[in-house]
Amino acid sequence: MSEDRPPLPPFTRESAIEKVRAAENAWNSCDPERVSLAYTADSYWRNRAEFLKGRAEIVAFLTRKWRRELDYRLIKELWVFAGDRIAVRFAYEFHDDSGNWFRAYGNENWEFDGHGLMRRRFASINDLPIGEADRLFKWDCSASRPADHPGLSELGL
Repeated sequence: MSEDRPPLPPFTRESAIEKVRAAENAWNSCDPERVSLAYTADSYWRNRAEFLKGRAEIVAFLTRKWRRELDYRLIKELWVFAGDRIAVRFAYEFHDDSGNWFRAYGNENWEFDGHGLMRRRFASINDLPIGEADRLFKWDCSASRPADHPGLSELGL
């Protein structure tokens, strides 16, 4: 039996925005276990060219990801929603172990179960090398984006 993870579908504009911000906050924690709890036990992902099934694979993937993508900071923005589905666009910044900075741009399509857990996630992502001076996401690492920090639209991304 699953525990509810509000907001629950069907989504309104307000509840979809709340769901997107909750996902953003969890991912910015860079805590694979915490993030995995938002997904069904048998959740299915496509992330770039990688295909994952279940929380254990999600945790392993995110652990690898955040070992490579250092000082990770993410902003997600609602694109569209209907019923039990949400589409978002996002950007995140990180550097590698050589100090090279990147901004990754992408889109995700999400499908939720009746308990508000994501059962399917499809992500398409492209990386752009940037200079450290070009960074736009500068809040404390592993923390939620501050409420007064601009979103993607306000940043012109």
